[in-house]
Amino acid sequence: MSVRLDRGEDTLDELHEINVTPFIDVILVLLIIFMVAAPLATVDIAVNLPASTAEPQPRPEKPVFLTVKPDLTLALGETTIPRGVLDSAAAAATKGDKDARIFLRADKSVPYGEMMDVMNLMRKAGFLKIALVGLEKPN
Repeated sequence: MSVRLDRGEDTLDELHEINVTPFIDVILVLLIIFMVAAPLATVDIAVNLPASTAEPQPRPEKPVFLTVKPDLTLALGETTIPRGVLDSAAAAATKGDKDARIFLRADKSVPYGEMMDVMNLMRKAGFLKIALVGLEKPN
């Protein structure tokens, strides 16, 4: 006794499905290319930056601004001072409080070495809390 399970048609029907195997192969190759090329496309300078967890401090009522002008002269507040009397002028402006924060600002044209010289003068005078002032760039 034999049973036939199919209808007996010997014609092949067309498959209306997309063969996705070549598509997946192309996507995997592109993924590998981008994974290799992406790190090479970025410019990276190896710098070990410190992390900061400092919270923003409120601005004091009367901040003390030390300004380095484009001609490398110093101004404490609105008064131009020579470098030799920076320690006494800063002490007078802060009323002798060595823990007072001094806001240091400079023109864009001032070399980095000059900024460091001024910061070293402040450190020698005993003022260790120096805040650098800059403009915020709009996003």
